[in-house]
Amino acid sequence: MRIGIDFDNTIACYDGVFHAAAVERGMIPATVATDRQSVRDFLRAQGRDPDFTVLQGYVYGARMDLVTLYPGFIETLRDFLAAGHTVYLVSHKTKVAIAGPPYDLHEAAREFLTTRGVVGVRRGLRPENVFFELTMADKAARALKLGCEVFIDDLPEILELPAIRQNMRPILFDPGGHFAARHGTEGTLERYTTWPAIGAAIGSEAPIRGQA
Repeated sequence: MRIGIDFDNTIACYDGVFHAAAVERGMIPATVATDRQSVRDFLRAQGRDPDFTVLQGYVYGARMDLVTLYPGFIETLRDFLAAGHTVYLVSHKTKVAIAGPPYDLHEAAREFLTTRGVVGVRRGLRPENVFFELTMADKAARALKLGCEVFIDDLPEILELPAIRQNMRPILFDPGGHFAARHGTEGTLERYTTWPAIGAAIGSEAPIRGQA
């Protein structure tokens, strides 16, 4: 089976990272809640939206060392590979930070994958199976061209693109439960909150619908 997997917020976990980076740069007080949206809301309330754009470039380009893998991902990946599945990483992100220093965001992401053991080790992905596209449409087209039969992403709007929805088994990774109301047991997308649950679902003979 050919399995496509997204990168940001699917493999790479940014919990607390934007807060840590913003405090480090003196952009917010430490008392702001640690989730990304709270950091953004704080800056927006002060009319500092451009500062958040600069912060994003800083995190994605210079502070990927603060980012972790989601629990269970590396074990699930190795189980997929051991079972003989072909796994691709297919993501979309700009090549260079939109504001602030011109960090190479693709190179920073590739370095993260290597240092975390996702790529370039005996039981990891091959570098040639990693793709960073510039747009959502390009991402979906790449997954289709690769012949992916399953695609795993944290964004419903990606999974609902015709190229993916009509040709692959779309799986929504929703660790925070943000889409439970729209994609619960009877929802329109197959939804899981952990990587071990995704691994179990893909390893089953028939799709397991709903949340695990």
